[in-house]
Amino acid sequence: MQYNKEIGVLFDLDGVLVDTETSYTGFYESLDRIYPTGVEKFPYVIKGTTLDSILSKYFPDKEIQTDVVRRLHEHEANMAYPIYAGVLSLLDDLDRFNVPAAIVTSSDHAKMDCLYKRHPNFIKRFAAIITAKDVSRSKPDPEGYLLAAERIGISIDKCFVFEDSLSGLAAGMAAGATVIAVSTTLPAEMLHGKAHCVVDSIGSLSVQKLLDIRKNI
Repeated sequence: MQYNKEIGVLFDLDGVLVDTETSYTGFYESLDRIYPTGVEKFPYVIKGTTLDSILSKYFPDKEIQTDVVRRLHEHEANMAYPIYAGVLSLLDDLDRFNVPAAIVTSSDHAKMDCLYKRHPNFIKRFAAIITAKDVSRSKPDPEGYLLAAERIGISIDKCFVFEDSLSGLAAGMAAGATVIAVSTTLPAEMLHGKAHCVVDSIGSLSVQKLLDIRKNI
């Protein structure tokens, strides 16, 4: 397919495309009671971070790491992965204008396998999917977003990044994209100044509105 070269869209996954962050917050709150980290608001601090980074920083004991991974994969295998309202309509608009889209997620292969089983046709709508195995540095490092832009063949300065976590927003800004914060996980007031634009959801957006946002920043 010959893509529109003027715009690309790079989506975080959890909290942006699929409504899973509440479930993850509950999981990590429970985990923090089992293996106390001493980190205030631990589930929010780690949002957007790869599992390897979480394990190495907060759970260095190898036996504990094994148990954390087991618990997480069991949780993810039983999770629902509801797609946010409006996501499909935005993807439809991107298709109409031949705008390539990619997912940039800190998720590992086990989690992604669960998602593929739940939504096989949804996943096929993305030109590239960057996961934890594709990067050596977790968000807030921009590596994942720079790689996604390269994979879809669009210059990063022409790409939009959609994120809900502070680490993800920092990654998008560091990459040089136009960054849109989605206030699904954190309140909007925490996101102002961390992105070029803050929205309640992505359902009201279209290709034209994205171009308008870029023009006005």
